[in-house]
Amino acid sequence: MEMIEITNEAITKILEKQRKERFDAIRLGITGGGCAGFEYIFDSCNDGATDEDVKLDYGKFSVLINKISIPYLVGMTLDYQKEGLNEVFKFINPKEQSSCGCGISINFDLEKVNEDKIFAIEL
Repeated sequence: MEMIEITNEAITKILEKQRKERFDAIRLGITGGGCAGFEYIFDSCNDGATDEDVKLDYGKFSVLINKISIPYLVGMTLDYQKEGLNEVFKFINPKEQSSCGCGISINFDLEKVNEDKIFAIEL
């Protein structure tokens, strides 16, 4: 099972940002918050991996995901899209059940999340 997919568009934009901002890794995850219950984490960082992180190597950069977030993110795609005048990294996640109109806050189908908890424990 592939943990996450990153589209060519997203990789290109990450590499552009990396040249400007000089970081080694992208941190992905989820956190509690927002009107629907959860929000995605997307931050650039200089590695800083801990024992609680899984590190995915994408060549010129790494992706760090804390183990608690893994069941929520397994099977998702990170894309980069232009929507009119806006450009955004987009999480395409089949485990999302709903999202708020604000476009930031999401809720998950917990049955789908629970299916991947064993996968996360094995990492």
